[in-house]
Amino acid sequence: MEEMAMGFRFFPTEEELISFYLNKKLELEEDKTSNIHRVIPILDIYRLDPWQLPSHCGELCHGDTEQWFFFMPRQEREVHGGRPSRTTASGYWKATGSPSHVYSSENKVIGVKKSMVFYKGKAPTGRKTKWKMNEYRAIKEDPTSSTPILRHEMCLCRVYVVSGSSRAFDRRPTSVGETSSAGVV
Repeated sequence: MEEMAMGFRFFPTEEELISFYLNKKLELEEDKTSNIHRVIPILDIYRLDPWQLPSHCGELCHGDTEQWFFFMPRQEREVHGGRPSRTTASGYWKATGSPSHVYSSENKVIGVKKSMVFYKGKAPTGRKTKWKMNEYRAIKEDPTSSTPILRHEMCLCRVYVVSGSSRAFDRRPTSVGETSSAGVV
């Protein structure tokens, strides 16, 4: 197994997650030669409890103790117009707030982010945990229409545990000389 060089880690911005990883996966869905699964595997994360997810992360991200990434295919019930089931064996993921747009560096909407918190137990009496998830969906431009189309065939999920320290998931390089964090694949 190939290891990442000392001092490097996979820490993409939201723009990189959607514009590079998710869009690439949606375009190359049938391409089995892509190495993107080594960083972000395909997994139905609702079949597992959140504390089981780190052991299923991409092989190049096994050492990360802060966040884990997964591609999640659309559930069968969503295909037929239903809502996704976000229950696991010991609890459920609950959406918090309203979905928000994710913007490119050109200030163009490229996706939608939905934030969720994991609750242990059954709804509505579950206990809130420190496990959180951001679910990202890409937007497809339709040249024949002025309305962008939200792509539902697959989403990208960032799972993490709230540590109490401030997070800056959408960090951008502060100067031209700094390199992007997305250059792993």
